[in-house]
Amino acid sequence: MKKETTIIKAEDHYGDHCLSDALCNKRDNKVGPKGYVEIYERDAYGNENMIGKSNLIVYNARELIAQKIVNMVNSLAGPDLNEYLCWFGVGDGGANPGDPFNPNPPLNRDSGLYNDIPISATDATCADYHGGFFYKAPIDEITFEQDPLNENAWLILRTITTLGMQRSVGYQINEAGLFTALSNVPGYSGPFNLFARITFPTLVKTDTRELVFIWYLFT
Repeated sequence: MKKETTIIKAEDHYGDHCLSDALCNKRDNKVGPKGYVEIYERDAYGNENMIGKSNLIVYNARELIAQKIVNMVNSLAGPDLNEYLCWFGVGDGGANPGDPFNPNPPLNRDSGLYNDIPISATDATCADYHGGFFYKAPIDEITFEQDPLNENAWLILRTITTLGMQRSVGYQINEAGLFTALSNVPGYSGPFNLFARITFPTLVKTDTRELVFIWYLFT
């Protein structure tokens, strides 16, 4: 069985530009939470096509970061001070049904994916089990990287999550999110809080397609 791999790269920035970021390692002066995601469709011959769409670190994430800095809770409605980034989810609510290849940009007040879709019915490494399915996948890899292209001005947190060939089969995916929680133990039931959300042109997930999400957080 031939395997197709799609690699999705996302970048989010903190620091001097107030959670702003840019493409091609160029930092702009625009203030506000912004992002960029690169989606690579790689065929069996190694050829790649790339498209870029929006991503966003949402308000809940910035509230959590601010709380951790001062070790103080801002509001009872916000994320728990002890939460950390540990789960990943996908959905099909990132675009209008009649225009699946033109995604809607994420919003600062997004509190979750617009329409979560199952990851697996049987993968015991996952979490958020209800209705016979798991809806959250673990983050496979988290690493810290330096930023030599910008005189190491940023410390880069890099996360990777792979939706293997047997995950989310048959669904149309056009949004994804990183989530914080109090535990990364398999089978954890929540609560989960959205940290960042991306939208992109709809990809049909088949049992021959692998989706690799690479997310860069610039701090």
